[in-house]
Amino acid sequence: MQLKDQVALVTGGGSGLGRAIVERFVQEGARVAIFDRSQERIDEVRKVLGDKVIGVAGDVREMADNKRAVSECVKAFGQLDTFIGNAGVWDYSKSMVTTEEDALSAAFDEMFAINVKGYVLGAKAALPELYKTKGHMIFTASNAAFYPGGGGVLYTATKHAVVGMIKQMAHEFAPHVRVNGVAPGGIGGSNLAGLNSLSQQGAKFSDLPLDDLMKQMLPLERAFHAPEYAGAYVFFANRRDNAPGTGGVLNFDGGIGMRGFASPNMGGELVEAFGKA
Repeated sequence: MQLKDQVALVTGGGSGLGRAIVERFVQEGARVAIFDRSQERIDEVRKVLGDKVIGVAGDVREMADNKRAVSECVKAFGQLDTFIGNAGVWDYSKSMVTTEEDALSAAFDEMFAINVKGYVLGAKAALPELYKTKGHMIFTASNAAFYPGGGGVLYTATKHAVVGMIKQMAHEFAPHVRVNGVAPGGIGGSNLAGLNSLSQQGAKFSDLPLDDLMKQMLPLERAFHAPEYAGAYVFFANRRDNAPGTGGVLNFDGGIGMRGFASPNMGGELVEAFGKA
């Protein structure tokens, strides 16, 4: 088992990609603390995985909750080897043109608070314990961290910010703590939440025809599901096989960059909004 005797903390670990990471880490011999906003989701995972897992319910936007998650993890398992910042929201590709002016500021604040601030606060909280173990930080980026079309302006901006954050943290924390990222593509069956500020509470990522979309967009011609992405996090956390790695972000997206996104709008929204130039 590649992660035998290691301890990880996963934000957003109660569902979707986060849960798949938790399950895979346990399979590889790790013990895992889940930090998730839903106690119900935490309880569901614990029913399956038992005492290999503990859970802390809280808000990644709050420093006190991040510190509590780290404290409970160390209290339960004695150490922390890997912090995985994974909790995030999507904007359901909401375009700038169709976003109302009075919603834009609140949407920006909500998106950056969860997708970027949540990572920064988690890293700050975990750093003292990771320093003790010469541990690792791994952050979930996205294909939108490198290419347009994977979200709207707000989401894409947060994921580009995450790449810069990873590189700067890797620079600052070396040689004591390694920092890397994984950039998945669209995740089949995901329950990725939208923005409350854009009234996207009822939107479901799983309702999107992702299999059809990915067949058109990806060289590998299919959507991938959360468990298929989890191995990348094991690779970065693995002390044996990834000793040299820090400051890297793995494009793990089915080859989007080899084909690129098609643009179905071709400026159509601008013409609709402002008339022909």
